[in-house]
Amino acid sequence: MRTKLIAGALILMSMSACQQKTKSVNNPLLEVWSTPYQTPPFTSIKPEHYRPAFDVAIKEAREEVDAIINSKDKPTFDNTILALSDAGDKLGRIMGVLYNLDGAETSPELQQFLEDINPIISDYSSYCNLNEGLFKKVKAVYEGDESLNAEQKKLLEDTYIGFVRSGAELNEEDKKKLAAINKKLSECSLKFGQNDLHETNAYTMFVENKEDLAGLPQFVIDAAAESAKEADKEGWLFTMHGPSFGPFLKYSDNRELREKIYRMYTSMANHDNEHNNTEIIRNIVNLRLEKAKLLGYKNYSSYQLERRMAETPEKVNAFLSELHEKSKPAAQREYNEVLAFAKKNGFKGELQRWDWSYYTEKLMQEKYGFNEQDIKPYFELSKVKAGVFTLANKLYGVEFKENKSIDKYHADVDAYEVYDKDGTLLSILYLDFFPRKSKSSGAWMTTYRDEKKVDGKRVIPFVSLVTNFTKPTKDTPSLLTFREVTTFLHEFGHGLHGMFANTTYEDLSGTSVYRDFVELPSQVLENWGAEKEWLDLFAVHYQTGEKIPEELVKKLIRSQNYLAGYLSERQLSFGINDMNWHSITEPFSGDVKEMEDKAMSPMELFPPVDGSCFSTGFSHIFSGGYAAGYYGYKWAEVLDADAFSVFKKEGLFNSETAERFRHTILEKGGTEHPMKLYIDFKGSEPSVDALLERSGLL
Repeated sequence: MRTKLIAGALILMSMSACQQKTKSVNNPLLEVWSTPYQTPPFTSIKPEHYRPAFDVAIKEAREEVDAIINSKDKPTFDNTILALSDAGDKLGRIMGVLYNLDGAETSPELQQFLEDINPIISDYSSYCNLNEGLFKKVKAVYEGDESLNAEQKKLLEDTYIGFVRSGAELNEEDKKKLAAINKKLSECSLKFGQNDLHETNAYTMFVENKEDLAGLPQFVIDAAAESAKEADKEGWLFTMHGPSFGPFLKYSDNRELREKIYRMYTSMANHDNEHNNTEIIRNIVNLRLEKAKLLGYKNYSSYQLERRMAETPEKVNAFLSELHEKSKPAAQREYNEVLAFAKKNGFKGELQRWDWSYYTEKLMQEKYGFNEQDIKPYFELSKVKAGVFTLANKLYGVEFKENKSIDKYHADVDAYEVYDKDGTLLSILYLDFFPRKSKSSGAWMTTYRDEKKVDGKRVIPFVSLVTNFTKPTKDTPSLLTFREVTTFLHEFGHGLHGMFANTTYEDLSGTSVYRDFVELPSQVLENWGAEKEWLDLFAVHYQTGEKIPEELVKKLIRSQNYLAGYLSERQLSFGINDMNWHSITEPFSGDVKEMEDKAMSPMELFPPVDGSCFSTGFSHIFSGGYAAGYYGYKWAEVLDADAFSVFKKEGLFNSETAERFRHTILEKGGTEHPMKLYIDFKGSEPSVDALLERSGLL
């Protein structure tokens, strides 16, 4: 069985999927799927199907691994490395559905089932990774003289190193310790994510008096009214989902309510209740430290970064420090400017975090004449979707065709066939846009099946993009903020990485790359968001059909570096906080908030807020795949700014440039070292200057 971390703002675990040979046993999770392209038959899968299917699949997975171990044949690439890669395919298909649904359409039954089987999955993983007989066979192939091509060598190397890093060379006593650690870590990470989802749904702010809505745009008021109606209330209900609390902080004239919703949002999973994540954080970081030391590393960041472009914690910290030195002076100037503006407009006292969005939005309107509310009518979701599809078509020649016969897990989901420029089917794409109680917050890309080749024929991937965009109301369609537009582009960039994958082995396919490289395809696509050439292709007023005015686009472009220093410092603070948690060398038993404040204080401009704690909701590093890796977003900014400079020079829609990017990066997955792939595209290593210049920080 293989597991794969999928890129995005939220990371989900996914596993390999392939055609099944099992005959029908009246359980859709075990049957050959007779759906279009063998896509998952979501509506046929019921809670009672999970456990029987899992029991069958986990048993078959063990038997497949045992067959490799017990084989009397000389270990070869095919009978060992490839056989191991394919082992547990049925289990992978089942768990791919389960883990993805747990993020996008969960239920109490699904959450309980995952809690029940998590220890079994951990045991199976340890059985494979710590198996002396299996490792001997892998090592024999690794040290052998078999003639292999470049991709085979890369899969062999990754497999061997994966075993070593998983503890295959430990003594039996330490292997048992490591297996126990991995099981506890799995349980803690799952619980962290469940607590985060529960708190997101549990906390709301109800407004009864209409005068308390002063300053809020009509779309925010309408959405809150519909949320209240869904909750059988008369009034307006604001939630902890981004499209609700974010606009409230930005536009509400009621400072008291801004403070209330801010404190509510930033204290999630830090309350004195059963969903508090502070003790889970202590357990996770201590278990990770114990694991790293058991494997011979001084801390967890050293262990993680060994297989990253950055290579060492020292390089990461130097990188973050360099950007901090460039960003902090600009951030301080921006803070002073906003404070002066607020005081000019009657503000008295100390500027607090719940004041920041409110006054920065008003200053942006005064400074650039740009009001995000002016541009939202031109970003109706269906038009933006058409614009994103058109961008992919102009760059790569691909076409998107909706297929309503493909089964979906929720009515909000749309499914598309994606065709390459030569007319061949490239991928299936699922799009799931709106928030709901059964969906985790944030945005992410994942897969239900990864690309690979079987008998020389490409098996198409099933790619899914999941977001939490502004919902339509009874009077207004979904109108996106500019940030939501760039989020769409970001996740679609990850999607292209998965859809264009063209490798032989799924372990090297698509987003199976170093964590600090995986954000390049996503972040580079964001750059088109503020380009007039792209906006002119789709952005029309949802009521009048009027093309987006040129002057409005100019205002948008001029505002792009607004608060660049502050936003850089904020992102750096997340990365430094992550590195701090994973650089401990002794077990941590202190106060989580104090630990966090110590790490993030150099980047902070505001006084601390009692009860708030960022780490208790930091799912990227505590329930996702970004532990000691969150710096990768800034690292990838360097890559994407440098890469986009090529498109700016050679043409935004230059097909030759796009094809080079596709063939050197998007198709290659993890078949080669990412720096080589980047140099193959650009012709040189990336420079931080492109990022600093784009951000106005030079």
